Amino acid sequence: MSAEGATKSALLLMSIGEEEASEVFKFLGPREVQKIGAAMAALKNVKREEIDEVLQEFVKESEQHTAFSLDSNDYIRNVLTKALGEDKAGVIIDRILQGGDTSGIEGLKWMDSGSVAELIKNEHPQIIATILVHLDRDQASEISSCFTERLRNDVLLRIATLDGIQPQALRELDEVLAGLLSGSDNLKRSPMGGIRTAAEILNFMTSQHEEGVIENVRQYDAELAQKIIDQMFVFENLLDLEDRAIQLLLKEVESEALIISLKGAPPALRTKFLANMSQRAAELLAEDLDARGPVRVSEVEQQQRRILQIVRNLAESGQIVLGGKAEDAYV
Repeated sequence: MSAEGATKSALLLMSIGEEEASEVFKFLGPREVQKIGAAMAALKNVKREEIDEVLQEFVKESEQHTAFSLDSNDYIRNVLTKALGEDKAGVIIDRILQGGDTSGIEGLKWMDSGSVAELIKNEHPQIIATILVHLDRDQASEISSCFTERLRNDVLLRIATLDGIQPQALRELDEVLAGLLSGSDNLKRSPMGGIRTAAEILNFMTSQHEEGVIENVRQYDAELAQKIIDQMFVFENLLDLEDRAIQLLLKEVESEALIISLKGAPPALRTKFLANMSQRAAELLAEDLDARGPVRVSEVEQQQRRILQIVRNLAESGQIVLGGKAEDAYV
C-alpha cells in the first residue's frame, strides 16, 4: 500500500464512524493496519474538500458528520480495540502512538520496520535471517534496508543459503524474541528461507540495495547469485507476459499506479499495455502519460514493485505464468 493510498484510506475510515471503521479493520492484515493506523494518527487540519474527494473516489456520498471532531488518539484506540481485541490492538496502538515495546514474531508483524530493525540489528546475522524469513517479504525488505550495507548483504546471503530451520534455531528465536516459537527435538524442520525467499525480498528493495546484495552473493558463489537472479522478476520482464496475462493484470492495477509505473518504463512496455486495452482506455492512458510531469524515481520504483506483487499473486494462484515456464505449462 502506497503512502497516498494509506492516507486516502485513513480519510475514509475517519469519515464513516467507529463501528463501520472497526468492521473494515477486521479484513486487513498487520501491514495494512499499521500503515493506515499511522496515517490516521498523522492527519491534521484536514479540509472538507479532501474528504469529499476521497468519498467520491470510493463512490460514497459525503457524511454530514465526520470523526475529525474527535481526538484522533481516542478514535484509533476505540476502532482498533473493537476490530482486533484488546491484546492485539494494544500492540499496534502502542506503536502508532509512541507506546511500549512488543516481542514475538506476530508482534514484529504489527511493528513498523524501523522499530524492528532497531530491535534486531545487533543480533547474530543468522538469527536476523531466521527472523526475516517469517515476515512478509515487503516488510523484510524494508527492515533490511535499515541495516548497514555489510549487515544487509550478510543477512540476505544467509537467507539465500538457508534451507530450513532446526528446532535449536527455533529455541534461539524463542530466547531472542521472548517466546517467538517453541521447539522440541521431535519437531520437523520448517521449510523457511532459500533462493526463492531471498529473491522475493530483493524484489522489494531499491535498485541500489539490490545490486549490492547480488554482487556480494556473486563474490561468495556466482552460481547461487545467478539462481537468485533467475527467481527474480523485474518490471521490464512484463514484456515477456502473454497478452492474456497483461489483460488480467490491468483488471487488478489502479490507473494511477500504472501511470506512475510506466513513466519509468521502456517504450515497448508502454506499447504492450496500450495494445491490451480498449481504444478509448488506451487513448486516455496515453494522454495521462503525456500530461504527467516528472515523477521521482523512488515513487516509480515503489509503484512498479506494487504491480510486481500483483503479478506474483496472479502467478501463485495459477492465473498467469511467468517467464520461460509458459512453454512448459500447456501441452
